[in-house]
Formats: sequence, C-alpha cells, structure tokens
Amino acid sequence: MHREIGIGLDFGTTNSSIAIAAPDGSCSLASFADGERGTTTFRSVLHFIADEEDRRRPLTVVAGPRAIASYLESSASGRFIQSLKSHLASRLFEETFIFGWKYTLIDLIAIILAELRSAAREQFGDIGGAVCLGRPAHFVIGADAATDEALDELALGRLRQAAEKAGFTEVRFEFEPVAAAYEYERQLDHDELVLIGDFGGGTSDFCLIELGPSWRGRNAGPRHILGVDGVPVAGGRFDGKLVRSLVAPRLGLGSLRRSELGKSLPVPAWLYGKLERWEDLSFLKSPATMETLKQIRFQAAEPRRIESLIRLVDDDLGYALYRAIERTKLELSDLETSRFVFKGLPLLIQQDATRAGFEAMIAPELAALGDCVDRLLAQSGVGPAQVDRVFLTGGSSLTPCVRALFAHRFGVEKLRGGEELTTVARGLALTALAAD
Repeated sequence: MHREIGIGLDFGTTNSSIAIAAPDGSCSLASFADGERGTTTFRSVLHFIADEEDRRRPLTVVAGPRAIASYLESSASGRFIQSLKSHLASRLFEETFIFGWKYTLIDLIAIILAELRSAAREQFGDIGGAVCLGRPAHFVIGADAATDEALDELALGRLRQAAEKAGFTEVRFEFEPVAAAYEYERQLDHDELVLIGDFGGGTSDFCLIELGPSWRGRNAGPRHILGVDGVPVAGGRFDGKLVRSLVAPRLGLGSLRRSELGKSLPVPAWLYGKLERWEDLSFLKSPATMETLKQIRFQAAEPRRIESLIRLVDDDLGYALYRAIERTKLELSDLETSRFVFKGLPLLIQQDATRAGFEAMIAPELAALGDCVDRLLAQSGVGPAQVDRVFLTGGSSLTPCVRALFAHRFGVEKLRGGEELTTVARGLALTALAAD
C-alpha cells in the first residue's frame, strides 16, 4: 500500500532541503525566508547567542537563513557552527560545550532537522511522522571516507536519532545519488542506463542505474541499481585548497617562531589544516587552542599574521571567510581570473586567483573523482560507451573542470543537469511515496 504523501529530507554538509511528493506525482519543496526573498535551500548552520546579563539562562539558537542573518546582525558575535554532517562518522565528536552549555552532536543536528520539519508542516499541513533521509555511499571522517562499515552504521544511527529527536517517528534511508536518479527519471519517455553524480559539500556519490518507463511501470520494487560508490571529495575540499593558497600564508602558514630555547621553528601546520575544513574551524575556538595561538603570537617572527588568525577564530569570522572563498570559486566557473579580498583582520588579504591555478590545486581531487567513476564502471561490468546518459547534480557539478572530466569519459552530448541543490530532496520524497 502506497503512502498518501512522501516526505524527503536531504540533510547536507552545506545545504539542506525538504520536499513533499503527492500521489499525482507532483513534488513541492518547502521554502524559507532569506531576507526579502525566499529560498528552497536551507543552510545547514546554527548560531548560538548567550544572554550577556545572565549566562545561566538557556542559549538562543537559530538555524538556516535566520542563523546567517543573526550572525551578521550581531557582528559575528556568538557561536556559529556549520558542516555538522562531516562529524557523523567520527567517534571523536560526541559533544561540545557552547557558552558552558553541553550539546551532543545529535542535539545539534536535531535542531536543523526540526526547523526543516516545522517549515514543511507550516506550509503543507500535517505531514505525518515518516521521512526518507538521504545518505552518502560513505560518510566522511576528516579528509577520508568511513571505509569501516561500523562507522557508516554509527553515522546512520546518529542521524536516525537526530531525526527522531526532531519529531519524525519512522525513518528510512536512501543513497543520495539513487534519490537523484528517481527525480531525473520523471523526464524520461524511454529507458536509459544512467550514471548519476551527486556532488555535495562533503562527499561526491555516484550510482549506475537503469531507468525509464518500463521500470516505472513495474511498481514491484526498486529500479535496477548496478552499483553505488563515493569519495570524500566535494565542494568543501575545493574550498580548502583555495584557503591554503590564498588565505593560510597571510595568517602565518610557513612563517617562523622562536621557541623558549631560542630555536627557529615553523608555526604549527596543524592549525591551518583545521582552517581548511569548515567543520573544524569553529572548534578552534577552545580555551586550549586560543592559549596556544597567543603563545605562538608572542614567539612569532611576523606576529600580525598570527594576530589575524586569532581574530579570525576569536571573532568567529569563519562564515564570512567561507562566503568570500565561495564567491571566488563561483567566479572562476565563469571567468579565467578572480580577485579574492577579505577584510576585517589586522592584515588585509588580497590575492589574485586563476582558473588554471585552481584546477591545478584540485588535480588530486579530480583524479580521485575519476578513479571512483572508473571503479564503479569496472565493478558493474559496464564500459563508458554503454552509458546512455550522465546526470550531474549538486553545486560542484557546475565547476568547469568537473564537467570536463565527465565530458572526456562519456562525451559532452551525454551530460545532463538540473535543480542542482534540490534534486536529491525531490527524489527522496518520491522514494518515500512509493515505500510500502
């Protein structure tokens, strides 16, 4: 028996969305106020504000576009947290303290999921308690994939608990590229063997699947999925490379300090590894790390660079830096050069970036994407010529060198794209609608 409606929720590293599918095949996305306009993408971010007069009072917390507005209105005070999905498979992150209040990872994610559910209920009425949540082929741990099945199960368990805490009573999962396939299939009037590529903020995931009218008409089970695979390479890694090239040297990477014994030593590189991963940046603002940074500033040969790093962390300017990096990355999709500018620190950061330089930076990541696709084809016993269509979705699918990678393997005439930030949510809703 099919459900009356299907709810699909795509909880992403950078963006999230929630969709509702109706029996007639229509699919609607919940929208969210974003300043004077509306949006169907919900930034996966939180902003915490403490009561300065009484720290014993519970914190004020807002999520999504309202969190960004709150962060900007408060001149970056409070605590801004993003990229929570990237911690789901890590046993190192169980909980954190925000202005003295303890929050588990599940608590933090549940706040975002509850906001998405609340928006859907306000706009569509009673949506019930069942939801289909997207999941990557493998969750991310730092810069790596959770190749240990137990860690993937840990991540799924945490995500399920967060969804239940947010008010959902029945939770099922579907691979994100498979969900994107179901959304793509709606436009087909013939059968195709399709490679789906879903490029998120933390992972890029692929599936090889047979789609079309003859599969839709069976209604007897899932489409013929030949294989699913993924890698921890996506928009966040591309951003990190730009941070390392354009920002980190101006904040002290590669500079020297003098130890207590008078030795000349490099400023610890691990600090800049954290800077490159948005999911880690807000957690640099711990008492121990801040004390380390102040000591390094005292020892540094170029103290203004370290002072700029301290200001970036202490003033919670990670989101502003992220937006500036993202702006440069997007400009390089259309232009050959972009001028990166970041103000608000003791040192003004201005650097020219070129598309050729950016593509050289991310060459290892592009190779990893290609290797993953080749592995999936080999495991499925399918050659590139046998693939009828390549459907690419997600923000990084618009990056010219990413599209070129697929055009080279399959031919540019086979490439298709669509609603890059909401395809997965629509597909999850369709999957939920058909669930028994």
